[in-house]
Amino acid sequence: MSEEDKDVTAESAAEKEAKAQAAAEARAARAAARAKAAESQENAESAPKPPSPKQPMLDRIVQILQQEVGPGTVEEAVINELDRHLPTLTISPFRWLETANLLKTFPGLELTYLRNVSGTDHETHLEVVYHLISLTDKQDYCFKVKADHELPQIPSVTGVWSTANWNEREIYDLLGIEFIGHPDLRRIMMSDDWVGHPLRKDYEPLDPEV
Repeated sequence: MSEEDKDVTAESAAEKEAKAQAAAEARAARAAARAKAAESQENAESAPKPPSPKQPMLDRIVQILQQEVGPGTVEEAVINELDRHLPTLTISPFRWLETANLLKTFPGLELTYLRNVSGTDHETHLEVVYHLISLTDKQDYCFKVKADHELPQIPSVTGVWSTANWNEREIYDLLGIEFIGHPDLRRIMMSDDWVGHPLRKDYEPLDPEV
């Protein structure tokens, strides 16, 4: 092998070594960056979250309901951070009608506008969700009431908010929740002879083609 060829071979080996060294350094840098990011995320997760700006609203309404309606009225109270930090309360079905009347008339609450009512099948239980707004101070809340899957019954609040009338009929029609005290509880979407409730997760249509 000529001296020139030896020089080329030596240069190629040096280049390969340099490239390997650069690749190793790049891998080490990426690993260090990942470790730093993971550490930062861990520190962020372990750091205490600042309180929600609407936590005082939630604490106040829980206190009012526990005092005015009674202990056990509120089954759960949370801040829904994904929905504008919306105060969200789960109310005992046995206290729901009394709670609804209080929410509409209690000074400082006056939740006179029922914006929406919806129902959901969670398999283990059914749930009705009410979104209420105070037109006085423009504050809104969410209330949930659970119902037994086998015998789903919830007090009707049509007498409190007339808007609930057709909403409750729709939920009764599609999920089979009976609203006790509703003035005209009958199907509103399906025909009167329809079998079952189409939004129940255990619903099996008599005719799969329908």
